Amino acid sequence: MKTTAPADIDGRYAWTRLVVSVLIATIGSVGMWSVVVVLPMVQNEFGVDRADASLPYTMTMVGFAVGNVWLGRIVDRAGSIFLPLVMAAAALFVGYVLGAMVSSIWVLALLQGLIGFGASATFGPLIADLSHWFVKRRGVAVAAAASGNYFAGAIWPLLMQITLHDEGWRFTYAAIGVFCLLTMVPLAFLLRRPAPHLAPSAAGTPAATPRTHAIDLTPRALQILLAVAGIGCCMAMSMPQVHIVAYCVDLGYGVARGSEMLSLMLVGGVVCRLASGFIADYIGGVRTLLIGSVAQCAALFAYIPFDGLASLYVVSFVFGLAQGGIVPSYAIIVREYLPAREAGQRVGLVMMATIVGMAVGGWMSGWIYDMTGSYAAAFWNGIAWNMLNIGIMAMILLRTRPGRGASAKPA
Repeated sequence: MKTTAPADIDGRYAWTRLVVSVLIATIGSVGMWSVVVVLPMVQNEFGVDRADASLPYTMTMVGFAVGNVWLGRIVDRAGSIFLPLVMAAAALFVGYVLGAMVSSIWVLALLQGLIGFGASATFGPLIADLSHWFVKRRGVAVAAAASGNYFAGAIWPLLMQITLHDEGWRFTYAAIGVFCLLTMVPLAFLLRRPAPHLAPSAAGTPAATPRTHAIDLTPRALQILLAVAGIGCCMAMSMPQVHIVAYCVDLGYGVARGSEMLSLMLVGGVVCRLASGFIADYIGGVRTLLIGSVAQCAALFAYIPFDGLASLYVVSFVFGLAQGGIVPSYAIIVREYLPAREAGQRVGLVMMATIVGMAVGGWMSGWIYDMTGSYAAAFWNGIAWNMLNIGIMAMILLRTRPGRGASAKPA
């Protein structure tokens, strides 16, 4: 086994690993966003209502949730992200290619679950793996890796427009599957080195010592609170992210304008994620997440009165700026409070909770639309869930003891 020198932590190799991780995340995270772009086309082709048309997205999030936990556990046990990434590339290839051939919305939904499973390796497990290679700049590194998800959201909807208009969504899906397989597997070989806390250093001791905060909560209680908070913030987050394209179609602006707003939203998210990483290195993950959650709630309020084309562009960008740093902050919090050897599984569990929020929230927004005929009530539903997240994070902050010390108190 290759030894890990102290210089590798926060060193040149760590930053090289970060660049490769961001590239892989940008490619593989297409699995989260492609179904959002094709949602109106799928609804028209299969002749279903908005709630049923949202089911493929919901199943994508289910697969994404399961994959974050299961593949995260593999990362903890194997000490490397290599195998999960190869499995992810295969799942994306099979899911997209078979998805291009389906004749039923229900079969498409099942295959979207496989696509979501593949995409999951490029989020929670990849972030957990990368977090072991940084101490001083962990916040920046985690935020940058998580930004690959938003790079995908900003880039792929625009790339898909190249073939969607002339070739249709089925051809586009098949092309995406082939591209993922041909690019992700070679890149995965660059990340085969085991995590520093597993690989022996030159002195024969673990290469990194995790930094933690002390809190008046057991690890289990903290894990549960983070999970509930994750559901709350992402129930709110899902409304614009999942339905912005359909919302623009309803308002008469078309799919292309909605895709541009989604991309603009996620560009703002990338900016926010990178900035939040720098902020988290100074004030911690909990405070960073709380700031983002409050800002996201304010942006959701702004969607209700402003539905003009120009104003929607502005609000979507502001929403992206507000919420981009929320999800990666959970990974930072896990590494600040909980053991490094459990990072993959614990980060995966929290990410699973956020994905459950996105999945249920995406479906619920469609259901509310079907019941009311508009998205106004769906925005208010998101605001209520956002307030739950704010309350939980404020409580965690109040239970945190000053200074650094042991992690969450023993059960």
